Amino acid sequence: MSKKEKTPKKDFADQFDDEEVLFVFRKHPVVMRKGLIISMIAILAGTIPALIKPELSYFYGGLAVGLVLAVIVFIPSWIIWFYSVFIVTNQRLIQITQKGFFNKSVVDIGLKKIQSTNYEIKGIQATLLGFGTIMIQTYMGDLVVHEVHKPAEVIRKLNEVLRGEGIEPEEMDEAELEEKGNEEAFEEI
Repeated sequence: MSKKEKTPKKDFADQFDDEEVLFVFRKHPVVMRKGLIISMIAILAGTIPALIKPELSYFYGGLAVGLVLAVIVFIPSWIIWFYSVFIVTNQRLIQITQKGFFNKSVVDIGLKKIQSTNYEIKGIQATLLGFGTIMIQTYMGDLVVHEVHKPAEVIRKLNEVLRGEGIEPEEMDEAELEEKGNEEAFEEI
């Protein structure tokens, strides 16, 4: 390969050379609510010095400390949300889950292994904010992802990818598997 030939552009670290990213989705921002609530409490706690000594300097100083503390508390929630993504390529579905600053989990499922896709929007909060749960059944087990932003749209896009790539799940009952095994054994003789 000469220096003038370009290597294919990679959208993520584990991408194959012949692989194309079709779409990316992530969980709903509602997953950051715990960090947001704790951050608001930190800002409120920053105003406590002004209650003890009611001077303007104590109020602004305490508020500044509360804001800095709120940002420090909120950053881990944001990092976990932002760096946890689901990537659908023309070959596979990749789930990258960030767990804290230095812990990342990756699940890689070939599109040919997907048997069915479902989604569920349960409750008034999920309905109003537009998040739900998607379930992807594979040969190896189920992948259940909670609090996905616009789950109906994600499942529709995933089904379009599965149909567009001509991927049909290969379902064989035990008799077909046994017959196929006998044919292979006969061919070896």
